[in-house]
Amino acid sequence: MLDIKFVRANPDAVKENIKKKFQDEKLHLVDEVLELDQKYREAKTRCDYLRGQRNTLSKQIGGLMAKGEKEGAEKVKAQVAEAAKELASLEEKETEWEAEIKKRMMVIPNIIDPSVPIGKNDSENVEVERFGEPKVPDFEVPYHVEIMERLHGIDLDSARKTSGNGFYYLCGDIARLHSAILSYARDFMIDRGFTYYVPPFMIRGNVVTGVMSFAEMENMMYKIEGEDLYLIGTSEHSMIGKFIDTMLDESQLPQTLTSYSPCFRKEVGAHGIEERGVYRIHQFEKQEMIVVCKPEESPMWYDKLWQNTVDFFRSLDIPVRTLECCSGDLADLKVKSVDVEAWSPRQKKYFEVGSCSNLGDAQARRLGIRVKNKEKGNYFPHTLNNTVVAPPRMLIAFLENNLNEDGSVRIPQPLRMYMGGKDTIG
Repeated sequence: MLDIKFVRANPDAVKENIKKKFQDEKLHLVDEVLELDQKYREAKTRCDYLRGQRNTLSKQIGGLMAKGEKEGAEKVKAQVAEAAKELASLEEKETEWEAEIKKRMMVIPNIIDPSVPIGKNDSENVEVERFGEPKVPDFEVPYHVEIMERLHGIDLDSARKTSGNGFYYLCGDIARLHSAILSYARDFMIDRGFTYYVPPFMIRGNVVTGVMSFAEMENMMYKIEGEDLYLIGTSEHSMIGKFIDTMLDESQLPQTLTSYSPCFRKEVGAHGIEERGVYRIHQFEKQEMIVVCKPEESPMWYDKLWQNTVDFFRSLDIPVRTLECCSGDLADLKVKSVDVEAWSPRQKKYFEVGSCSNLGDAQARRLGIRVKNKEKGNYFPHTLNNTVVAPPRMLIAFLENNLNEDGSVRIPQPLRMYMGGKDTIG
C-alpha cells in the first residue's frame, strides 16, 4: 500500500506506474482516492474544530451556572448539543471515507523500481545471467515421474484416490532425498547467518491481506471453513506476519530469517494442475528466506538473497539462470523481482524453481510494522523474501541433472550425510 502523502503529491506518477503494469482499469482509483481524501481531511479538520469548541463551551456553561445565569447556560448547552450532533454525523462520515480510501489504496499497485523491464506478462521477462554449463546427456532423460516410479519413489494413483489431482505420495529413497534436500537447505541458510524458524501453518485474514494482494489471495489461499484462518501458501506469510503491529528498535535490524513449512495452494489460473507430475501441485514443502531491513539496505539484501539460491543449486551441480520479472509479471506489492530457473536436460530449457522479491515498505505499511528512530522519526522497514528450495518441484531438476545412464541417480557430496552416506540411488 502506498503512502497517501505520496499519492497526493504525485498522482501522475502513480497513474504512470499503473500503466506500466498494464492495469489501466485501475486508473480511476487514483482520482477517487484524492477526492475521498479531500473530503476526509476537511471532515477531520471540522471535527477537530468542533471538539475544541465543545470543550470551550462546556467551560462557559460551568462559569454561567456558577454566576446563576441559568438562561445563558441553557443557550450554550443548546450550542453544545448542536455541535455534538454535527460532530457525530461527521465522525461517521470520517470513518466511512477512511475505509473507502483504504479499500482503494489496497488495490493500487506499489511503485516499481526504475530498473524493472516493461512488459505485459512473463513471456517478456528478461534473462540476466547464467550459472553453470547446461548439459544434455547422450542418453534419453525420461519424464520425472517415470524416473521416480522406476526407483519406487512416488505413488500418484493412490494420492488421486485419497485427495485428487495435485497431490502425491513420496516413498523410499525419493522421500528420503526430499527430506535431505530440505535439511541441507536449512543448514545452508543457518551457515549464512539466518535464524531458523518453523512458523504457524495457518494465519488470520488480516495477516493474509497484509502480506499479499487480493488477486493473489483469491487464486492461492485455502480458507478454513467457519474460522478466520487460512492455510499458508508460503512461510513468508507467517514470518512477515510475525511482526504485525510491532515497533522495532533500529538496532534490531536487519532481521534475517529462514523458515521451513508445508505450503498449500489452490493454483487457480491458466497453468492448471498436472495430472501426472509434481511441478504444479496443491501441497509441497519449502525452505524460505525473509529479511526485514532499513530501506536503504534493501537493494543490497535483494542481491544477497537471490545469490543464496543460485549458490545452493550450484552446490548440487544444477545449472541455473536468473530472470528479471517485467512490470506486468510483478504482483501488486512487489517493487522488483527475479526468478531463479533450473536447467532441464529433458526439456532442454530452464524452468522456475524460486522467486526473490523486494516489496519495499508495502507489507510493513499494511501490517503496521514500524522502526523507532529518535533522530529521523519512526519509519516503515522494507521486507524481502526468496525461495531457498521447494521440493518436490526441485526434485525434477535434481533427478534430471544427476541421472546416470543406467537409471540410477548420483547424490552430490553435500547431500550424502543426509542420505546415510549414500552416493547413489539405484
